[in-house]
This record gives sequence, C-alpha cells and structure tokens, in this order.
Amino acid sequence: MGTFIVGSILLILVGSIIKSLIKDKKQGKSIQCGDACKNCSGHCHVK
Repeated sequence: MGTFIVGSILLILVGSIIKSLIKDKKQGKSIQCGDACKNCSGHCHVK
C-alpha cells in the first residue's frame, strides 16, 4: 500500500513538472535561453 501511495505522489509531481515545462515553452520561456529567447537568435522557437 505504501508503494502505491509513494508512486502516485511521484507520478503527480512529475506530471506537474512536465506540464509546467510545456506551458513555459509555449509562452516563449526556455531552459536553454534563460527566459531571454529574444537574445538567442530564435533557437528557442523551433517550429
């Protein structure tokens, strides 16, 4: 039972992190550019 609870918590945590990364990427923020994609010659916006 404890394994199921810990696994569920980890799954929720990882899901929320991925959701946050996707949201940031859509808003033009990126880990590679340090939130300054206007200064990276468009490398953050791969279409």
